[in-house]
Amino acid sequence: MQICYRPIGIVHSPYLQPAGTPIQPRGGKRVSGTVEIFDQYVEGLQDLEGFSHIILLYHFHLAKPGSLKVKPFLDQKLRGVFATRAPSRPNPIGLSIVRLLKVENNLLFIQEVDILDGTPLLDIKPYLPDFDSPPVDGRGWLEEKIADFSHTRDDGRFTQS
Repeated sequence: MQICYRPIGIVHSPYLQPAGTPIQPRGGKRVSGTVEIFDQYVEGLQDLEGFSHIILLYHFHLAKPGSLKVKPFLDQKLRGVFATRAPSRPNPIGLSIVRLLKVENNLLFIQEVDILDGTPLLDIKPYLPDFDSPPVDGRGWLEEKIADFSHTRDDGRFTQS
């Protein structure tokens, strides 16, 4: 079975290389960017502006090939890739929840950006805490490390050589 996705747009941000990029949107709290939607998909933006936050799904285009064991940004121990948010994975798909400031023609103006400039966008979905934020009972290996994440930046460990 072969699955092929085509980008619907491209993300523009101040981050030109992985090193130094926040590892999660809350780490890019005051960082602004834009999402350029390709012309054939602009009609799909109708009614999006009423949402304060959106989910962006994108392709980690600069990530090196995936491994099933990785050293995630917040740890030095090898972990199973599916227990991390590392960009080098079997299907290098990223997910970020960003603040939507406005929609203007084919441009989305966003904040809380943790995405590299030039990243291919695969999809957009409205973020709804009623649907997307269930209470959790555990945070796995991240339980003791979660306080450090907003200051952690990409150090290049998952970038293609």
